[in-house]
Amino acid sequence: MKVVQPMSWQEAYSNGLPLMDQTHQGFIEHFNTVLAASKNEQMAAFIELIKHTELHFDQENQWMSAIPDFPACHRAEHDRVLEVLLEIKKRTEKGDQHLFQTLIKELPLWFENHVNGMDAALAFHMSNIGFDPTQTSKNPSASKY
Repeated sequence: MKVVQPMSWQEAYSNGLPLMDQTHQGFIEHFNTVLAASKNEQMAAFIELIKHTELHFDQENQWMSAIPDFPACHRAEHDRVLEVLLEIKKRTEKGDQHLFQTLIKELPLWFENHVNGMDAALAFHMSNIGFDPTQTSKNPSASKY
C-alpha cells in the first residue's frame, strides 16, 4: 500500500490573495495533523479538518456570492466535497476505515487541482475586477460540525 506523504506548501499553490493563501496553508496543516495522528486522535483531527474546510469554503462562497453572475460550479464542488467529508466521518465513526484511507490518499491531489484550477480562476477574476476580499470576509469562527 502506498504511504501517504505529508503535504507541504508550494509557491505554485499561491493565488496572490493573502487570505486565500493563508486558508490553503491552514488546510495543509490540518491534513498533516490528520496524517500524523494516532488511531485514537485521528477522528478528532479529522473533525478539525472538516471544520477548517467548512470555514474555508464559506469564505470563498461569500466572495463568490458578492460577485455578480459568478459561475455556480465552484460552490457546487465545495458542497460535494463537504458532503463526502461528512459521509466518510459518519462511516468511520461506525468502524469503516476503508473510505477514510482512500480519502487520505486522494485529498492531496484534489487540493492541488482545486487550488490551481477553480481557486486560481476565482483569484484571477477577483483581481481583474478589483474585488477586495477583506471587505466581505466574515471569517466565521464557529462550525456546525
